[in-house]
Parts: sequence; structure tokens; C-alpha cells
Amino acid sequence: MSLEKVLSISEKPGLFKLITNTRNGFIAESLMDGKRISVGLHNNVSLLSEIAIYTLTEEIPLTQVLKTIRDKENSLPTKISHKGKKDELEAFFFDVLPDYDEDRVYVSDIKKVIRWYNILQSNEMLYLLDGHDENNDEEE
Repeated sequence: MSLEKVLSISEKPGLFKLITNTRNGFIAESLMDGKRISVGLHNNVSLLSEIAIYTLTEEIPLTQVLKTIRDKENSLPTKISHKGKKDELEAFFFDVLPDYDEDRVYVSDIKKVIRWYNILQSNEMLYLLDGHDENNDEEE
């Protein structure tokens, strides 16, 4: 599996992995509870590999931000919850990405990034941030 198969679906909490395409959309499995859902073409879906975070000078790929969190937390869950206080969440994110654009990156975005990191961590999927498939590591 690759990060291109990890999805965020609007109005659905958490992250999902793409299972298969259907005629009218696709089937996705929740990384939180393992339940499968049918997702229609009308849903707003984002691939984690395509998301970026605004800084004062450029957009930084979410993958790079998640790697920084992984390094900061030594591949462990974050010390701060995504339900933390606004000031704590912003302070954490400044440690991770010091020049993030406070006008365009909202606390709700910070909460999502922290939650997504912790979901990937709890599912032992942080290796996806390095751009390789755990099942294909022998190819060097």
C-alpha cells in the first residue's frame, strides 16, 4: 500500500484506505474501526499525498509535515491530543512548521494533521511517509 491510497473523506472522521473502485465511486475502509463504506463520486475526497500546508513562502507537502512530527515524536503518538487547547495546538505546530501561515492554516487544520498522524502511527503506517510500500522493500 502507498500513501496514494490513504484518503480523507469530507464529513467522515478519520482516515480511510482505498479498497476498490466501483462503477459509481469506490469502497473505502476506515483506519479507525475497519468498517467499509461505499463512497460516491459526489463526496469530497482528498488523497493525503496531495495535501499541502501553507507557509509564509510556499506550500509544504503534508507528507513532509508528518515526517517532521514523526521525527519530533520518535515515531510515537503525539504528546498533545488533537482535542487540546488552541494555544497548545498552535505552539506544537510552530515547533513542527515554524513559518506556517497563521492566516490560512486554522486550528481545525492543525487538529486534523495531529489526528491523521496519530491514526497512521497507531496503524503502523508511518513507513508510508517515506514513499515506499512495506511489501516491496526488497526492490533496491
